[in-house]
Amino acid sequence: MKSKPHGIVAANFEKERHCSGTFLITATPMTAQTKKILVVDDEKNLREVLRIELTAAGAEVTEAENGIQALERIEREEFDVMLLDLNMPVLGGIDVLKKMKPFELSVEVVVLTAHATVSTAVDAMKLGAYDFLTKPFHLEELIQVIDKAVEKKKLRNENLLLKTQVRRQTDLPLIIGTSSAVQDLLEAAGKVAQSGLPVLITGESGVGKELIAATVHRGSSRADGPFVPINCGALPETMIESELFGYEKGAFTGAASRKLGLLEVANEGTLFLDEIGDMPLALQVKLLRVLETGRFFRLGGTREQNVDVRVLAATNKDLQAEIPKKTFRQDLYYRIAALTLHSPPLRERAEDIPALIEHFIKDDPEFRNKAFSQEAISVLSGYSWPGNVRELRNVVHRALLLSPGRVIMPTDLPADLHARPAARMSPLDVVEREHILRVLDEVKGHRGRAAEVLGIDPKTLYRKLAGYGVPDR
Repeated sequence: MKSKPHGIVAANFEKERHCSGTFLITATPMTAQTKKILVVDDEKNLREVLRIELTAAGAEVTEAENGIQALERIEREEFDVMLLDLNMPVLGGIDVLKKMKPFELSVEVVVLTAHATVSTAVDAMKLGAYDFLTKPFHLEELIQVIDKAVEKKKLRNENLLLKTQVRRQTDLPLIIGTSSAVQDLLEAAGKVAQSGLPVLITGESGVGKELIAATVHRGSSRADGPFVPINCGALPETMIESELFGYEKGAFTGAASRKLGLLEVANEGTLFLDEIGDMPLALQVKLLRVLETGRFFRLGGTREQNVDVRVLAATNKDLQAEIPKKTFRQDLYYRIAALTLHSPPLRERAEDIPALIEHFIKDDPEFRNKAFSQEAISVLSGYSWPGNVRELRNVVHRALLLSPGRVIMPTDLPADLHARPAARMSPLDVVEREHILRVLDEVKGHRGRAAEVLGIDPKTLYRKLAGYGVPDR
């Protein structure tokens, strides 16, 4: 074995060690979460010192005694940082970097050398090395470089997310409404946010299930991490798989470079699977494994990836009814539905429509000088909204754009909003509606007195009247 001066400054040894001139002082622990480090050096004593001291500093350390072993390790496992000796008898550091370059591996490489020259440092940097240290070096110096290398890796992953326009802003608008239905939903969302368990959000299309998922994410311990949504019903099966799990270069035709999957992008954050009921069965099996183990393979990959992700899912289907049809796996259902939230349709919280309209107007600076008349609001409040909040937003934007005046009148609204009944009513609803209208006639339309006579809260009366298509008088 060749002799090289180490000069590593290590920490917390019960017995002083001397490895070719090594001397020891206390080191500062690494920051943040556990880092996975691969130490590649042909000198056993140095590998042992680094393993002991970096482990004591909070890292998870794996060793390789030459370049061939190093390539085998990174083929099977993901690492944050590789400490790579340049001068090794079996496949030196420069050759390792050359073999790694075509695969665009995400590991950051810190070169260690006892024979540093400008040319070797430049060669290593050209081949993708993050930094280099000359032996002997202090452990504190090495830990600082490792921390910076991990930060660079994190930033690179975030940049990838931004480039592919997958990550959504975490300051999504809050759920709008003061109705009891919305307040109950917000209270429940606040409770489940802190649990860390998977959540299934149910509700009709257009009720804002992604907004609820974002609210849960913001209220969780993962709020500083990414919130990454994907619509399982909007993409073909092969594309969903590659988006979720990512792929290696050459995994299929057109895979010109390695691409991180959304599972990796969402690491330490939240992955939102919208319309999970449309996910193909083959992918359901793979997703179940991720939920159970936190592990998966990229398409075309042989290295198992590890992720720490909270999964929120949403559906407009009755998944329990899909299980007997063999279109949704029962084991996956119980995994994703550890906790459930239900988002009510807009027709069940019609009293929130004025606040939603005001929000849509404020959200569009071009039309902030416009307003809806009370008559127009009454028409909107009396409609059944099969498309829910999404449909209301589209109608409001259309009226703002096309109305000639500053005040939107009923005539500025689509004709079908006037013609279509508020909702299909059951016989009991019909009886209740007639009773309420009779009481209103007796009190000459005074809704406050009507609510008192009926023995219900005025807000409840307003909601029932809006649901039954009765405009304000």
